[in-house]
Amino acid sequence: MNDYINRFVNYLCYFLFFIIVTFPVIQILSRFSNFFSIPASQEIVQHMTLWIGFVGAVIAARSNKLLSIVREPVFDSSSEFKLSKFLVHIFSCSVVFILSVSYLKMIQISFQYPDYIAPFIPLWFAQSIIPLGLMLIWYQLIMTSSSNFKLRTIISLLSILPAIILIYWQFPLSSPFLLWMKVIFAISLLAFGLPIFILLAALAIFFFLSEPSEWATNFDLISTISDSAYRIVVSPTLAAIPIFTLAGYLLAESNISERLLHFFKSCLGWIPGSTVLIVVLLCAFFTALTGGSGVTILALGAILYPILIEDGYSKKFSLGLITTAGSIGLLFPPSLPAIIYSVTAGINPLDLFKQGFLPAVFLLLVVFVYGLQSKSFSSNKHAFNFKSAVKSIKEASWEIIIPILIIASLFSGFATLVECAALLVFYVVLVEVVVYKDITFEEIPKIIINCSTLVGGVLIILGFAMGFTGYLVDAQVPLKILHFVQSSISSKIIFLLALNILLLIIGCIMDVFSAIIVVVPLIAPLASYFGIDPIHLAIIFIANLELGYITPPVGMNLYLSSYRFEKDMPTIYAATLPFFFIRLIGVLMITYIPLFFY
Repeated sequence: MNDYINRFVNYLCYFLFFIIVTFPVIQILSRFSNFFSIPASQEIVQHMTLWIGFVGAVIAARSNKLLSIVREPVFDSSSEFKLSKFLVHIFSCSVVFILSVSYLKMIQISFQYPDYIAPFIPLWFAQSIIPLGLMLIWYQLIMTSSSNFKLRTIISLLSILPAIILIYWQFPLSSPFLLWMKVIFAISLLAFGLPIFILLAALAIFFFLSEPSEWATNFDLISTISDSAYRIVVSPTLAAIPIFTLAGYLLAESNISERLLHFFKSCLGWIPGSTVLIVVLLCAFFTALTGGSGVTILALGAILYPILIEDGYSKKFSLGLITTAGSIGLLFPPSLPAIIYSVTAGINPLDLFKQGFLPAVFLLLVVFVYGLQSKSFSSNKHAFNFKSAVKSIKEASWEIIIPILIIASLFSGFATLVECAALLVFYVVLVEVVVYKDITFEEIPKIIINCSTLVGGVLIILGFAMGFTGYLVDAQVPLKILHFVQSSISSKIIFLLALNILLLIIGCIMDVFSAIIVVVPLIAPLASYFGIDPIHLAIIFIANLELGYITPPVGMNLYLSSYRFEKDMPTIYAATLPFFFIRLIGVLMITYIPLFFY
């Protein structure tokens, strides 16, 4: 039966990606020609993004790739019994089962009071993926928890028990002692592999159930968590995330890195320190397109590291540069964190990309200038060869213009963000499959599944982080923080300094996506109180989180680099620390001298 379920999920994933890529392109054609238009196309794409989020999370669960802070997956189908893993398994399955049961009531309400997102497509059907997806995640978590049938049975039965308890025991966490014991226990499980979205959902459940209500039951309140996930994931611009990510994955599977590397070396090789510049530009390109700095390190590390060593750079410098450059590029279009920030903060993503462009270039230059003093270039200059440069431009011409096409279509008004992403996928398929033939049509389904794994892991974090944020807003936490700051900080400069420190810490301990959803609603009122422009705040926020990726001791890129290059953590710390301080200077300049950039 498991094979049939996996096959069904795969085919459903292919179908969903087909819809969200083709429908926006059809809308463009209908605007500029007599081509037919699809009724409620945008609403369908938005809700298919919801489906992709949960279907992708199911695939991530069965592949042991739900995002967590540990490197080794805790759901590994091992027959070995470990108490820490057993607790993580029970806790994860319990939370997911509770969420799935709670949302059935919302589906029932939608069924009783029908509404439609498009002709013949009722709202209840669009929302049904939430309980269905959660039940499939629950099933996959159990199947991957152990190869021992008895142990899987115990886990499944124990995970159902909390839902039964919540039916008969209303508001079991109204005691502050019990509440904080549960919170501490959940957070401690992170160290043993608890998926991040499980923690966020659990915290939301705990805090919602800590405040008794006369009008709602336990499951009424818990259902609002999944409802928050629904509302954020069907945002108009969020569909761009899976589409841009698919384009990035298609490019990552091609030989684009080799062609761009040859292009940059032929055209820029005569510049002192050109290898550093090439590494920074390539990493920024991939990070902006894939939305994840970890993908950049894992995909390009094996190519760029030997090139730096061959060009005379030390192993320490090369490690530090690649680890650092892996998080550069999150302010360039079509950066996924920038899109998510825009959705959360209610600002125009195009305005953020426009005003964030110069600060992003400045951060690239900071790293490049530091690289210039790392070694002598007198013996390593490469004479410019016009024929070689022209040849490299011809070889990579289809891919060189990708950033230009993105920027032109976005800022000219030719296409919306989602439509631009869909056009990019069609363009990349044409280039990589037909022109360069790096990818075959038979390989595309596998790439879609790999892409959906990342997309599902990210979107489900966003959704349930929004559920936790919903509690914070209901409890007026942002207002309380604002009052505290008003009474303790009077200087805008001091506030910005405190903000830098806070965001560095957050960048270390949280992934960028959940950090945006949880933290932005808390700090936005504070920034407004001190007269900080919303776009400037967005640039500060994203630049600090970029830096958080390489902040010792727990920056995410440090662990990924250690894994990719098989180096111990002290070696990675020593290699990245100089780059950390250089980039810290750049972030502080962006923070305190905004008029220098825009």
